[in-house]
Amino acid sequence: MRGINFEIRYNRMMKAKDISKPVIRYLISGSINRSTIVTSDGRYRVDQPGGSVLQAAGGLALWDTSIGLLAAVSPDFPEEWIATIERRGFDINGIYKSKEIYDMRYFVAYDKTGELDRSAPVSVFRKLQTSLPPEILGYVPPDIQLDSRNRLGLTTLRPGDIPSEYLDATAVHFCPSDFLTHSLIPGVLRQGNIQTVTIDPSPGYMNKTFWDDIPQVVTGITAFLPSEEEVYSLFEGKTRDLREMAAALAAYGCEFVVIKRGAKGVLLYEHVSRSYWDIPAYPVTPVDPTGAGDAFCGGFIAGLRMKYDPLEAALMGSVSASFKIQGTGPFYPMEALEELVNARLEILREKSVKS
Repeated sequence: MRGINFEIRYNRMMKAKDISKPVIRYLISGSINRSTIVTSDGRYRVDQPGGSVLQAAGGLALWDTSIGLLAAVSPDFPEEWIATIERRGFDINGIYKSKEIYDMRYFVAYDKTGELDRSAPVSVFRKLQTSLPPEILGYVPPDIQLDSRNRLGLTTLRPGDIPSEYLDATAVHFCPSDFLTHSLIPGVLRQGNIQTVTIDPSPGYMNKTFWDDIPQVVTGITAFLPSEEEVYSLFEGKTRDLREMAAALAAYGCEFVVIKRGAKGVLLYEHVSRSYWDIPAYPVTPVDPTGAGDAFCGGFIAGLRMKYDPLEAALMGSVSASFKIQGTGPFYPMEALEELVNARLEILREKSVKS
């Protein structure tokens, strides 16, 4: 499946390229959902466009807006929502309909401290003294299941899903997705102009049972950006030392490893220099932390492409995440004032520590 068929489809895409279309500098691949979010200040957004691809795009758009989106949506996803995304300045030619209808709903709530409220939706809205919105009646959060190593899913990205004009991009970020998307598609895109590839892995394969499969994802990419919880799951029974984990992942042939640690900031490892950086999170009052890690990744790939400096990239990612946490909706970071952006960059630069 990985060899001849993928190469044939790629060559066909290259021949079909339309050179009259504007160049897209960045690609973001991930998921789109229908989000209902209760924020820490008691407000709520019901059935709005969300998902990792939009969160990452919002974090990236703080720095650069030449972005193409790659994501599957259910056939019943509202067309007007796709138009709204396009009006934000994103290229939506890579948003495609899946073959089957599936439940795209996503629900999350936060308490007054900004921590997750793990109550059932009906209990959350009862606390708000309002009825449960009909849009989330019967909602059941999906269980985390192990990915398949050989079976394509409804939202698995395939080479034929990539618009030909996207092949002129030079940087791509993969938000959490299934193992097959992350192990196969980066190699396909690197046959074009893609020079920078970053991957935020999925819990579906960041598991000790996938230990021998991880090189298929990490080898040859620019940066791997797992969460702290994900690396602990992958390295279960081997080590609890985050620095050892970062170095072990980079040894597969990855230039940079960034372990996202939420309110504790990020740990950056640079493989060539064998150096580590501890970058703190910018302190803000959390309103809606949904997608903060995705926003970080968006800012990070912008920094890599613009400056090719991993520290500056991590600083830019941290700034993107800080604005995302302060407001609700995936595009909130795009409204940030330049003066605030620069001030936060400088503060984080001063507080970052190399070791």
